[in-house]
Amino acid sequence: HIMSIEVNGKTIETDDNGNLVNHMDWSEDVARALAASDGLELTQQHLDVIAYLRDEYINNGQNQPMERVVLKEMSKRWGKKLSSKDLYTLFPLAPTKQGNRIAGLPYVARKGGY
Repeated sequence: HIMSIEVNGKTIETDDNGNLVNHMDWSEDVARALAASDGLELTQQHLDVIAYLRDEYINNGQNQPMERVVLKEMSKRWGKKLSSKDLYTLFPLAPTKQGNRIAGLPYVARKGGY
């Protein structure tokens, strides 16, 4: 069942979970549209997480890191110790699931982040 979103006059296909069918269709505007549909406004911190998720997927053998790995990486990047709560403040519907969706990446089916 293919659905789609409209971004800048371009139709972008999504799957049942709202994830992009083709991660190459992604752009920052697409991310903003996906986030807006969840009632989120993207900040630089959101974009940092998204950039990291995309980099891992595209440049590291389609790796989709678990939550604790994302947490560790963002703590390093932002120079402060983050808790799981910090990531859930950014992505209330689960950082790896919602984060991957907004990053234009495939749905992660696993439960939890650990």
